[in-house]
Amino acid sequence: MAIASQRVQFVFQKAERDLLKLGAGTEPESVHSFRTTTRRLQTLLEELLPERRRNQKILVKLLDAIRRRAGKVRDIDVQISALRGLKTGQEPRRKTQLLQQLIELRAKHEKKLRKTLTKSAIREARKRLKRAEKQIELKASRDPLAVAREMLARAEAEGQDAFGEDHLHALRILVKRARYAAEFSTRTPEATQFIADLKRLQDAIGSWHDWLTLTHSAAARLGEVNESSLVAALHNVTGGKFRAAVAAMKASSLIAPEQKSSAPAQAGRKSGIQPVARTDSAA
Repeated sequence: MAIASQRVQFVFQKAERDLLKLGAGTEPESVHSFRTTTRRLQTLLEELLPERRRNQKILVKLLDAIRRRAGKVRDIDVQISALRGLKTGQEPRRKTQLLQQLIELRAKHEKKLRKTLTKSAIREARKRLKRAEKQIELKASRDPLAVAREMLARAEAEGQDAFGEDHLHALRILVKRARYAAEFSTRTPEATQFIADLKRLQDAIGSWHDWLTLTHSAAARLGEVNESSLVAALHNVTGGKFRAAVAAMKASSLIAPEQKSSAPAQAGRKSGIQPVARTDSAA
């Protein structure tokens, strides 16, 4: 299946708009939009095209440096959002204290992001975006849906067949990138359904990951469950999100049956609150 040329044009244009918006202000929406758009662009250049030219490689490196800084801010944004949405009467003062600490941490990461967003960096990235778009040769591109399915198969190739926290974290990243690849396909009923299935699975695992990150932050600042009833409440929410993510995985037609076979036993033993090796800022 061929790449949709209008989708390629849209992503390049949106990447430039998002870069300019981020340079003007680091609101949560601007940070999130920049990260997702540039990740889509990177997927196009690295996964769907047969080879990258020097300009495209430099462009990816430039955007990646900004995106990683933005990722630190985004990680805090999702924690703040989750904490504000937490419905519990446990330790209201500690909840306020944790929220303030997260806000202060965001300000520190935001300051570092702004230092990365120099006028020269933005100007250089815009110049290379325009040049890269002109260099795109879609006739030689790979099938977006085939590439997306290959990405989903990587978990099997890596031998990750136990559905614990590390596996779900890796699967979350693979599903996200597979979705970005699939979105470049010409829209057919098959492609539309495939993308919808990817998004559903991504949302379920992503929700668990957001609460897991917040739980770790809370435990680091307030103590473990025996020291804080707020942390205990967060552990309970995270455990529920973990079970929902495993259920979504088991129900998904995107995951190979042999991968699902170990999920029930693992879900029974795991609580969904183990440390995560990598954060979304690197994803």
